[in-house]
Amino acid sequence: MLAVAAGREHSLALKSDGTVVGWGDNYYGQATPPGGLTNVLAIAAGGEHSLALKSDGTVVGWGYNNYGQATPPGGLTNVLAVAAGYSHSLALKSDGTVVGWGYNFYRQTTPPGGLTNVLAIAAGGDHSLTLVAQSPPPALAISVTGSVTVLSWPATAAGYAVESTPSLASASWEAATNAPVIAADRYVLTNSWTDQSRFFRLRQR
Repeated sequence: MLAVAAGREHSLALKSDGTVVGWGDNYYGQATPPGGLTNVLAIAAGGEHSLALKSDGTVVGWGYNNYGQATPPGGLTNVLAVAAGYSHSLALKSDGTVVGWGYNFYRQTTPPGGLTNVLAIAAGGDHSLTLVAQSPPPALAISVTGSVTVLSWPATAAGYAVESTPSLASASWEAATNAPVIAADRYVLTNSWTDQSRFFRLRQR
């Protein structure tokens, strides 16, 4: 077996040959995979429905379908992961976006606008979760003249603070005491440190 999934009262197992086995409550057929289902990479079990992600990036659903939770949207492709809630379903696409379908009274199948860079998904009873990758901090430009250090970064990257430390072996990073100003579309911070050697970083506030 490669994976298992547990629904309300049914269970699924993904075998090494890419087929799925189900058992438990089968009133709505949720424990009986469709005939000929093969090449499965991942499975998910909802309240009374089931999902399978195939190697071609498409999704197959079966079981209770009163809200359309077992019927993936037409044209859904390039899927990397699936999740099943009580009566709703989610799919994570290769472009980092999320598609939802099924029961949506609490907006559990409607991802927030602009949601991208998603790494993982989870479906609860009537809610949904995503794990989102943080964007890397902007590049920090450093210029040193004597004891004066000038640091700058793009003005489009708001919400960052400069921190410094005399040694990377130290776990202590000190925040810059003065505030940056905007000049020529960049945040510019000028400061003097008594140390001749300093390391700097930008930290999101």
